[in-house]
Amino acid sequence: MASFGVDTRPAAAGEGALSFLSRSLREDLRLIRARAGELETFLSAPVPEPDLFARLRRAYNTTSSSGSAASGIGRTCLDLSAIGKAFEAEVGRGWGAKTGWRWEDEDAAEWEPIRAVKARLRDLDRKRQDQASDVLHKVKLSLKSMSFAPEASEEVPPLDLNELLAYFLKQSVPLFDQLGIKRDVCDKLVESLCSKRKDHFAYDPLSTSESSSFRNDNTCDELDLRIASVLQSTGHHYEGGFWDDGQKYDVADKRHVAIVTTASLPWMTGTAVNPLFRAAYLAKSSKQYVTLMVPWLCKSDQELVYPNNMTFSSPEDQETYIRNWLEERVGFKTDFRISFYPGKFQKERRSIIPAGDTSQFISSKEADIAILEEPEHLNWYHHGKRWTDKFNHVVGIVHTNYLEYIKREKNGAIQAFFVKHINNLIARAYCHKVLRLSGATQDLARSMICNVHGVNPKFLEVGERIAAERESGEQSMSKGAYFLGKMVWAKGYRELIDLLAKHKTDLDGFKLDVYGNGEDSVEVQSAAKKLDLNLNFHKGRDHADDSLHGYKVFVNPSISDVLCTATAEALAMGKFVVCADHPSNDFFRSFPNCLVYTTSEDFVAKVKEAMTRDPQPLTPEQRYNLSWEAATQRFMEHSELDKVLSSNGDCASTSGNSVDRRMKKSASLPNMSDIVDGGLAFAHYCFTGSELLRLSTGAVPGTLNYNKQHSVDMHLLPPQVQNPVYGW
Repeated sequence: MASFGVDTRPAAAGEGALSFLSRSLREDLRLIRARAGELETFLSAPVPEPDLFARLRRAYNTTSSSGSAASGIGRTCLDLSAIGKAFEAEVGRGWGAKTGWRWEDEDAAEWEPIRAVKARLRDLDRKRQDQASDVLHKVKLSLKSMSFAPEASEEVPPLDLNELLAYFLKQSVPLFDQLGIKRDVCDKLVESLCSKRKDHFAYDPLSTSESSSFRNDNTCDELDLRIASVLQSTGHHYEGGFWDDGQKYDVADKRHVAIVTTASLPWMTGTAVNPLFRAAYLAKSSKQYVTLMVPWLCKSDQELVYPNNMTFSSPEDQETYIRNWLEERVGFKTDFRISFYPGKFQKERRSIIPAGDTSQFISSKEADIAILEEPEHLNWYHHGKRWTDKFNHVVGIVHTNYLEYIKREKNGAIQAFFVKHINNLIARAYCHKVLRLSGATQDLARSMICNVHGVNPKFLEVGERIAAERESGEQSMSKGAYFLGKMVWAKGYRELIDLLAKHKTDLDGFKLDVYGNGEDSVEVQSAAKKLDLNLNFHKGRDHADDSLHGYKVFVNPSISDVLCTATAEALAMGKFVVCADHPSNDFFRSFPNCLVYTTSEDFVAKVKEAMTRDPQPLTPEQRYNLSWEAATQRFMEHSELDKVLSSNGDCASTSGNSVDRRMKKSASLPNMSDIVDGGLAFAHYCFTGSELLRLSTGAVPGTLNYNKQHSVDMHLLPPQVQNPVYGW
């Protein structure tokens, strides 16, 4: 087969397609001239020739004769267009005289040499374009690197000494708080250090949209933004602190809520009743699983705590009693789990202390959200896993003003000083959020005031019934005034006796019925008898008892309560309430039947006012504010539990990118507050691990771990197996 001289060697880098085509054609012409004789002999042979060869021969003869005539010499000149027309007639191809071969029909079969040339041309064009783009990109980079113009948008000034000191002071606020240094002092120092920098925060390394989103966030201030910009420019990413524990509950479609409290029915105390209602109404929505954890007392402790010598042989029996009591009052079937943890009763302070690590009785699979009722009480002697390490969200609810009780004891001022700082340490180290029922409690870290308690629905029903009877003309409140509460001096009995003794003549003829049991009952009755006060003492009873519905006035002079449940119940039943001007009563001031007195003389005036007129019926809004539905709604909002529960998987936050930016920012900042909190928790863990130190601070002996009787009652591993001691 004749060779048409297609040069398949790679062309030079800068050679174009047209140049390559011209060189190839010249090489073809040279070969054709060299073999012209052979081709002429072949074409003149007598053998029958194909139609294609006949056309080629005629074209060759025509071009040879015309070339000789035109040039006047014997040199052969081929007219390639004529040869192309011959090929076009055979295979339906077209020939471009200026641009080279051009194929019109892509589906027709190509001649092998022509197809190779086309493929080579395409490869050359592609390489030439790639090389040109690479050269252009390198030129741009070279010009950019040679530019010495400053770019303010990519340069972040380093932190100066004043900024470092200001940030250190700002992050050390928790430590200073433990040392008794007020937050205002630290804020003024930080402001003073920041103001010394002339171009303080003038540079904004973020885009306009990002900066506005940061500034619109109330949790960001300028110093944090400045630190974040510097860390961002260095590429630093904070992965977590020394105390962090990354192994936590994996968020599922339906969340788990564990409510841990310090008392249980049949002990009729606030920390036994209110958490029980909270669990019932949280579980009522069916949006989350709810578990209520209450202490289990051995039989010897039950006899000291529970009224009427009531005891239970097993946790199952006590759970049955609790459910029956609750469902009788709420009016619906409760759907939550009740579990128990070991506890011991402390006679001196009339309280239950957990025995062992309470958190171990909640499995890791369910350790999602924890609600600690009385977090300071639960964690005074807690020696176990840190709540905030095991749970994703921990909310503490402060029920009791412990400082007020402690101050009344011997050396109370010194004890109250230490307890105040221990409580603050616990709030910082073990809770993400703390809710205080009223301003009568200690101002703890991460805390806010909100009443998240409601009243038993039975009391609201009594109020509605009494209001209906009054409208029909019946006299439903024929009795006078009464006081109900646990008979200990701290529950308002001291204030009550002092007021009645001081204004004995002013309140001549005023009789007061007192209902309550307690360890100070003998002393209280003796004091009233000695002063010849007009007080009638009765045994304690449930506030919902029918015998109490006929009273019109509830007198409560207590100033040690945080939020008196009996006051809320009396208002729900439509009674007058005479109470002291105290932060514990702030929530009740908006109710028209709540008569608040400021002085002892005002107390006399309020009592006489309540005894001479009828109370107003509650409006629907006032009834709702006292209900557990409203209390649960307030709790969900102020504890941020509604946001936590809506943060599952595809439940994206409504704040969008701003939340992501805040999370990225917080993840890149080493938080001194977390380091301090972790250090405090570790120190507390070491302190509570010593039995000698525990006993020196008033702990019940043997509460570092549960005892053998607990293991038998609750079907637990023996304590020596659960917590073995090695080396003995």
